[in-house]
Amino acid sequence: MATLQLIEEFLNTVDERTFSRHGESHVAGEHLTSPAALAEWLAAHDLPSAGAEPRPADLAATVALRTALRQVLLGEADSATVLAGYQLHLVPDASSGLRIAAGSGRPWLDVILETVARSAARGDWPRLKLCVAPDCHWAFHDTSRSGRGRWCSMEVCGNRHKTRTYRERHRQAG
Repeated sequence: MATLQLIEEFLNTVDERTFSRHGESHVAGEHLTSPAALAEWLAAHDLPSAGAEPRPADLAATVALRTALRQVLLGEADSATVLAGYQLHLVPDASSGLRIAAGSGRPWLDVILETVARSAARGDWPRLKLCVAPDCHWAFHDTSRSGRGRWCSMEVCGNRHKTRTYRERHRQAG
């Protein structure tokens, strides 16, 4: 069964980080650059493929879902609007119960959609966040007790924010 870690790694297939640390600039990048790159990512994460190599339309659909989920987490879009095209339904499972199933026609997207739906139903979804640093937006699973974590790393993004705030306060006071 897929977990939020899979979703975190999926969201981080695009790297928007552009900050400098210790004099080195981080270069933003896209990992899903081609259908072959998508196939590699799917294999590395043990996700089912449709049997054949992904096509450009499969890559576009995958990137569209990732973009929609990132927009929701950033608060840039209403989840009901950007996720309306991804239908879920209940189907019988092997234990005579029911499970949530997606029917996107792309098995790996179905796993991602079903994982998001299960995490939302369990109440885990609010723990998946994007770093609030404008030059970061790295996806992370908030494991803080209060669930109010804001930065992917307190040592990097949190520290930079607090240092800027401290310097600004002292500049205004002086």
